[in-house]
Amino acid sequence: QVQLVESGGGLVQAGGSLRLSCAASGRAIGWFYMGWFRQAPGKEREFVAGVSGTGLITKYADSVKGRFTISRDNAKNTVYLQLSNLKPEDTADYYCAAGSQTISALITESGVPYWGQGTQVTVSS
Repeated sequence: QVQLVESGGGLVQAGGSLRLSCAASGRAIGWFYMGWFRQAPGKEREFVAGVSGTGLITKYADSVKGRFTISRDNAKNTVYLQLSNLKPEDTADYYCAAGSQTISALITESGVPYWGQGTQVTVSS
């Protein structure tokens, strides 16, 4: 079993930056993909970014490409999401996800057994 705890959300003005962290406990995370999803009010949850176990492979949603950066530190059992040039449409609850064996399984949520409780990001215009 893996427990995921997100932190780093908050209120920021458009154009600003935030860094989200997801700390994992229960077992080492270096063997599977991890990622971030978000859910805005009234909308479905959507994939934001994913990273392979080694950190060498990353994948981003088109809406955040070039603005967000995902990374991981397996020694610290932590994955990060750097949010830059934030826009009001980035406002959402951001969730950490872990446990998939492939990037497609992560993106489709078909192979994601572990989820965090979410951290809220609010971007004001």
